[in-house]
Amino acid sequence: MSAFLLLAAAALAQPANRPAPIPEAGANLPAQAVGPNDLIAVSVYDSPELSRTIRVGADGFIRLPMLQQRIKAEGLYPADLETAIASAIKDEEILVDPYVTVTIAEYHSRPISVAGAVRAPLVFQAERPTTLLEAIAKAQGLREDAGAEILISKPQADGDNKAMVLTRRIDVRALMNQADPEANIVLTGGEEIRVPEVGKIYVVGNVKKPGAFPAKDGADTTVLQMLALAEGLAPYADKQAFIYRRDGTGKAEIAIPLDQIMKRKAKDVVLSANDILYIPDNKGRRLGTAALEKILLFGSTAGATALIYHP
Repeated sequence: MSAFLLLAAAALAQPANRPAPIPEAGANLPAQAVGPNDLIAVSVYDSPELSRTIRVGADGFIRLPMLQQRIKAEGLYPADLETAIASAIKDEEILVDPYVTVTIAEYHSRPISVAGAVRAPLVFQAERPTTLLEAIAKAQGLREDAGAEILISKPQADGDNKAMVLTRRIDVRALMNQADPEANIVLTGGEEIRVPEVGKIYVVGNVKKPGAFPAKDGADTTVLQMLALAEGLAPYADKQAFIYRRDGTGKAEIAIPLDQIMKRKAKDVVLSANDILYIPDNKGRRLGTAALEKILLFGSTAGATALIYHP
């Protein structure tokens, strides 16, 4: 009797017969549609010869050992691909009721490129839906010379080929300052993000600090503002300035009455990006000053000679 009880207790202590868990074959990334060159892990219960890690072909198909037909993987989510693989195994009578799991090991079909006026341009894979702010954060943010817009392009079918087509223009102020949720669009892979540099205005000639200065986006940039950034006029600057601007026919020269503007007798002139503001040299004034310096120098020398010479 005691032996029977021991056997019964041992039977009760045995775990119920359950299918052994299928070992993880790779990292289970967030589920997205499979694309060309993605790395997937296929596991078929109790069939190690069918379980393996597979790279999706450039044409979007995969091939499993012992299967004659290839399986279309591109565009399918992991759960849908599991069903497709199980059906193929059953159709070719390899297994009666296969239990298949598919996990994503690596995404290679969802690149997002961030280039232009960012601190660290890069290309990364969208392992999950990614917002525009997250993509810019991966590029370590915008540079100080970033322009007012962010351009987003995505490949579009053009016959047998795919061409990058500009799909969105995002206002930087709406995205960064106003926190507009519509500007923070969701990226799913394949996008190219370009951040153009802000336009510059060039100030050359007789100013204290010639250079290239950023044009303000969304606001007028005037001649007096540029002179302030250039730390003002040099001593021999002419009061007639010029703007060199490229238009549809070439480079135009625009005369600016600088003296009248500074005396508030003429309206300040608005500049555009890529304009060149040239402040020429007042040669007459420079020559007159040079002659005066020579006269003064000659007078000082003559006076000193008269003091020394006593007849």
